[in-house]
Amino acid sequence: MAERQGPPALEVKGLNVFYGASHALQGVDLRLGSGVLSVVGRNGMGKTTLCKTIMGLVPAAGGSILFRGQPVLGKTPAEIARMGIGYVPQGRRLWRSLTVDEHLRMVAGKPGPWSVERIYSTFPRLGERKGNGGAQLSGGEQQMLAISRALLQNPKLLVMDEPTEGLAPVIVSQVEEMLLQLAEEGEIDVLVIEQNIGVACGVADTVAIMVNGRINRTAPARELAADRDLQQRLLGVGRHGDEDGPAPEAGQGADKAAPTGPVRIYLSNPKLPTRWSRPAPVEAIERAARIVTSAPVASPQGQTDLRPLAAPGAQVVLVAGTLDTKGEELRFIRDRIRAAGLPVRLVDLSTSGGHSGAEVPAHLVAAFHPRGAAGVFTGDRGTSVAGMTEAFARWIARQDGIAGIISAAGSGGTAIVAPAMRALPVGVPKLIVSTVASGEVRQYVGPSDIMMMHSVADVQGLNVITEDVLGNAAEAMAGMVRARRAAAPRPDRKPAIALSMFGVTTPCVQQMTAALKEDWDCLVFHMTGIGGQSMEKLVEGGRVAGVIDATTTEIADMLFGGVFPATEDRFGAVIRRRMPYIGSVGALDMVNFGARDTVPVKYQGRTFYQHNPQVTLMRTTPAENAEMGKWIGERLNLMEGPVRFFLPEGGVSALDAPGQPFDDLAARRALFEALEATVRQSTTRQLIRLPQNINDPAFSAAMVAAFRSFHDSPRKPRRKDRKP
Repeated sequence: MAERQGPPALEVKGLNVFYGASHALQGVDLRLGSGVLSVVGRNGMGKTTLCKTIMGLVPAAGGSILFRGQPVLGKTPAEIARMGIGYVPQGRRLWRSLTVDEHLRMVAGKPGPWSVERIYSTFPRLGERKGNGGAQLSGGEQQMLAISRALLQNPKLLVMDEPTEGLAPVIVSQVEEMLLQLAEEGEIDVLVIEQNIGVACGVADTVAIMVNGRINRTAPARELAADRDLQQRLLGVGRHGDEDGPAPEAGQGADKAAPTGPVRIYLSNPKLPTRWSRPAPVEAIERAARIVTSAPVASPQGQTDLRPLAAPGAQVVLVAGTLDTKGEELRFIRDRIRAAGLPVRLVDLSTSGGHSGAEVPAHLVAAFHPRGAAGVFTGDRGTSVAGMTEAFARWIARQDGIAGIISAAGSGGTAIVAPAMRALPVGVPKLIVSTVASGEVRQYVGPSDIMMMHSVADVQGLNVITEDVLGNAAEAMAGMVRARRAAAPRPDRKPAIALSMFGVTTPCVQQMTAALKEDWDCLVFHMTGIGGQSMEKLVEGGRVAGVIDATTTEIADMLFGGVFPATEDRFGAVIRRRMPYIGSVGALDMVNFGARDTVPVKYQGRTFYQHNPQVTLMRTTPAENAEMGKWIGERLNLMEGPVRFFLPEGGVSALDAPGQPFDDLAARRALFEALEATVRQSTTRQLIRLPQNINDPAFSAAMVAAFRSFHDSPRKPRRKDRKP
């Protein structure tokens, strides 16, 4: 973002602050011209004191603070807020008795771009919880509310103290995206105090490093993110075992056997030190020492030791979660499943590093992180949760014998278990009892068949509510596992094929399934973003024998900000599996939005069609169609299997037919010409123009014929003269 003309948003010079005789801030110099500036540092370095001094909550002993050229020191917190400085304090500091909506309505009113309606649009979860009190929100929801409360004052400068502290990775990503949006829009300048190095470097171009009450240096964010030595020296971020470093020399431990007997471990600082701490007495260090019996965690080949979950051919149910915070609840679920007569294993995903007695302890799961356990037990909750999430997904990918998996968690625990569950095949029972299950769960469920059950009360101890909910979940898991065991084999099941559909391409897909259903098990996927991902997950896993991808509408939403976007990996499963691909441009005439008032301002004046009060469709322009054609064409060029991609000249959807609201010959021409200019056509990769609308029976029949040209009927023997 370009530097704004005029005085800097914030300029701090020679700032000194004392707490009694302790010199907390020692001549701090800091300048934020415009945009976002991150300040990082260890605990106790003075970061929060800096925030409080800017807001007038702590008096300064000397120096100056200028906000857009105006002095700040000496003013009350209320006067500073009226100047245009908003504050998101560490610890959120919400009113427990006020609802979400009451919080927001109480501070709203100052004219500006942020309104209560925009808050609910930015943080949909708050809209779902608007009637809940501050004490009834999860940590992530409380942080959203604290940020929203500050934004509603429409400040010119926003001071945020540890905005991602204690949040699940999903919520951290949302806060990070919001900060990037603020920087891009230029409405508000932001000073971010942050311990998460990844967030600090991701949201700002420049990062200030605070050491012992001073700004030690400012550094470009990219340089700091890449300089592990600087992070270790100034921020205490340790090196990891997989990083480059000097190899042990012969005779200096390279050949020494790891100790296997009792080992006494000393902690040089039994209490977390600050810059005012005195050295710990030897007696205190001796008392804090503990004795452990070490055991190797890796095989001689450097691979993590993998303990089998069950005997060969047997299967067990996994109860996974953070036993340090949800131990009572998870053991309750385990005991109910065990009482149902099923073998069960407890998997600990705690990031505290303690021992829980689980059959699969946390350190064993953590060892599957690319950096080993050091990548999980970092001491920072955010990075530890992210590390355990990756480690658990890698651990579960190497397991056999999983009959089902169940968890009970808040937002953080849900974020840990969900990616691993998504990696399991469709059909394996997966259930999460969670505090977030009553809201938007797309980021957790993704393209898989995870079942989410709302915990009603928080997953925090056993009571009359949680016992009923957790008991129902346990019995549901036991029932699903028993039903799968008892299910009769399906030896004559027809092979499956995947077809993509949207409402405006329904006739096309119905005609194809009617033509193919005698020989094929037709799996139809609704292209709502997740629908495409679900289809490709089955393709990637080899669960379908063929694909007829008639509806590629998710690409329009991905490129132009719709609510049903594909991912950048659309078509990736077909590319990697080198299988035949039959596709078309179904519903690329539209971008999907919610209610009419949710359409971005930049699209005002476009052609819209209100599908229903909650769904608004926007017609894509010729320029947008050319962009889509180029994007799709580049992906088709990566396919090594046969490709037949059909272009319906009579319209790409029911709304693009002659006389319909989205009928636009110029837009179709731009789409088709961009595809023809991009795709490298050959005998195996072909674009096929047909004069019909996509829903015309002749068009669907042509796609079926192309599919059959690559796939013999399962009821007929393969012809010997068929060319590969």
